[in-house]
Amino acid sequence: MFKGELMKRDIKKAISKSCYSFGEFLPILLGVLMLISLAITAIPKEVYSHLFKGNYLLDPIIGSALGSVFAGNPITSYIIGGELLNQGVSLVAVTAFIVAWVTVGIAQLPAEMLIFGKKFAIVRNLLSFLFSILIAIIAAIILCVV
Repeated sequence: MFKGELMKRDIKKAISKSCYSFGEFLPILLGVLMLISLAITAIPKEVYSHLFKGNYLLDPIIGSALGSVFAGNPITSYIIGGELLNQGVSLVAVTAFIVAWVTVGIAQLPAEMLIFGKKFAIVRNLLSFLFSILIAIIAAIILCVV
């Protein structure tokens, strides 16, 4: 085969894999969007203002705690984060939520302990939780939000 034919075959293969991956992810993304729409409709805006008071030390702790419990993948976290910002939640709380959402996983902790060991899994999750708070505060300071 010539170099051009190999390149065309590789491009077709890459496009095929990309379409397959997108097809696998699309139902998850649609499910998250429907869940967010339901949550926005069902949860009054006052709940967010009651939960997040605008305290730049307490809000990231609450955001990290929620993100730790409701763990998920990065792409959906951006959608949820955007909706939280639209509901009036502070950037520091949303940043902490997103970082914890992706890095801390309470739900998958038993599986992680089984695979990597109890001590490693607990230390990794605790450090990820603490760093999600720290990263949120630093991001807010850098963006001059605090």
